[in-house]
Parts: sequence; C-alpha cells; structure tokens
Amino acid sequence: MLYKFKSKATGDLIMLEPNGRQVLRLIGKEPTAQGIIEVHDMPSAIQALQQAIETEAAQHHGQNHATNPVKHTKQQDQPTQDQEDSLHDRVGLKQRALPFIDMLQRAHAAGKDIVWGV
Repeated sequence: MLYKFKSKATGDLIMLEPNGRQVLRLIGKEPTAQGIIEVHDMPSAIQALQQAIETEAAQHHGQNHATNPVKHTKQQDQPTQDQEDSLHDRVGLKQRALPFIDMLQRAHAAGKDIVWGV
C-alpha cells in the first residue's frame, strides 16, 4: 500500500506504507487508510517530526562512534573515505520526513488541510 498525501496548497506526496505509518505515528495520527491533518495541528506535527529527526541523528551518531570509532588520517582531522561512505548508505528519517515537513509548512501557510486516502 502507498500513502498519498494531498493538499490544495502543494503537490501530492507519496510514501511507501512503512514510511507513511512511521510519519503518521510520529505526529500523533493513526495510520489508517484515510485521514486528515488540520491546519491547527500542523505546527505540532512539524515540531514532532523535527524532534524525531534530531533524536534519530543523535542515536545514530552515538551508535556510529560506539561501534565504529572514527579513524583520522595523519594529515587531516577527518573521517576516512570508508567511514564517510557508510554514513551515506543509510536512508534515515530525515530524508523521508523533510518533504513531508515542507508540505506541512506550505499547507499551514496557505491555511489548507492535508488529507490521505480520499
């Protein structure tokens, strides 16, 4: 299943079911087949997503340092290429949620609700 989020203020946003469910739960909505995010709920939804992104980044940063200590080159105080590549291999909440946050911000500014499944 896909989640297709719609608003009169933005283009449609499509998410795979697991990602859509995650985002909806983070903003306090049940991941049902149909729903609505009203304009007055959007600031708290944006804040909840931003907090979840920060939390995930902090957890990932802590896990990365605990399981894979950064090796620095002698000439520069930067991670090796292998470590940078491993950081880019993972698609996290930030990459999935930023388009949704943008949709929430634009819909809120225009005073338009966001719906899905209708």
